[in-house]
Amino acid sequence: MQAFTAHTGLAVAIDSTNIDTDQIIPKQFLSKVTRDGFGVHLFHDWRYLDDAGDQPNPEFVLNKPRYKGASILLAQENFGCGSSREHAPWALADFGLRVIIAPTFADIFYGNSINNGLLPVKLPAEQVQQLMNEVAATEGAQITVDLQALTVTSPSGEVFSFSLVESARHKLLNGLDAIGLTLSFEQHISDYEAQIPQWYA
Repeated sequence: MQAFTAHTGLAVAIDSTNIDTDQIIPKQFLSKVTRDGFGVHLFHDWRYLDDAGDQPNPEFVLNKPRYKGASILLAQENFGCGSSREHAPWALADFGLRVIIAPTFADIFYGNSINNGLLPVKLPAEQVQQLMNEVAATEGAQITVDLQALTVTSPSGEVFSFSLVESARHKLLNGLDAIGLTLSFEQHISDYEAQIPQWYA
């Protein structure tokens, strides 16, 4: 998993509440078992005018040329609600997003994002709205998210602070998924296993 320390990127806003996982990655695209290849289906029902995905919807924000290559997504409260499908953060990451900023997230989606190297940042609603306003006002507006300092810097230079539990921050800073975190204790595990025969002597 790619380590996350700080990221500056083009930001895009979907100004909606309760964006659920079925909108993020519809159920018909869940047959793959690897994490790649989901980005093309991200927000399928909003991005395309047809079921096959051959006709992009020019009105959907992610299809607008000014947001091509966006790596930071802004949304409103309760982002990632609905089913617990881990494919949702897979699709967001495969599309090229590194950070999602919203006032609140669904709990399971929040945890799945961290476990897959996607940083979910919670900011007060008024700060998220300010970021959305700045992004809409200036083409090419970029946001900087610093996980070491736990700050978000707006396009205008205003700095907002956010919090993240230390265990999650440690995993992201060091690029550790659940397996990687376990392997970081490999020596402790080996030492423990080496003592087991003594208990039966």
